[in-house]
Amino acid sequence: MPVVLRAEAADGGPSLLLRSWTDSDADALVEAYRDPVLRAWTRLGVPDAEAAAHWVEVQRAGWESGTRLSFAVLEEEPGGGGRLAGNVVLKRPEPAGPAGEVGYWTAAHARGRGVAPRALQVLTDWVFESFAAGGVEYLELMHQVDNTASCRVAEKAGYGFERILPAVPPFPRDGHLHLRWAAGGPVRG
Repeated sequence: MPVVLRAEAADGGPSLLLRSWTDSDADALVEAYRDPVLRAWTRLGVPDAEAAAHWVEVQRAGWESGTRLSFAVLEEEPGGGGRLAGNVVLKRPEPAGPAGEVGYWTAAHARGRGVAPRALQVLTDWVFESFAAGGVEYLELMHQVDNTASCRVAEKAGYGFERILPAVPPFPRDGHLHLRWAAGGPVRG
């Protein structure tokens, strides 16, 4: 059954709809990728419709395997539908393990309006509610050290700074590791 999540309107911004990616999102995905800031911080790589269709298929396969649960984030519009504002994702390469990793990106038109922290908060709440019985104890969020906007998003969504991670290809710079715990307790590892 498809999962649909919502974030209520806040701070003058529209409500957000989080849903699975569909083939009809390809054009909006290519448009978002035209933004040089997005390309600088992500490995999205969807310069054309063919690449976008492949990316959407990878997201669909992630849902089927349970290892990558990716949501298109839409700014809801009156009457239904909405404009693509970004992406949030839960990555669980070991679905039975205690940890997951979250990630996100925001389209240029949606930046600076609280879209990323609100979408990340909704995803986080859903993960801890839906996967608690499966053993998810904490979530990791990583970004490059010089991505101050991502650091602010992490903090707004309750992900505390844990430590600096050394650069590992394909990432050219050191990174920040932020953590958020399901029960507010320490990470056991």
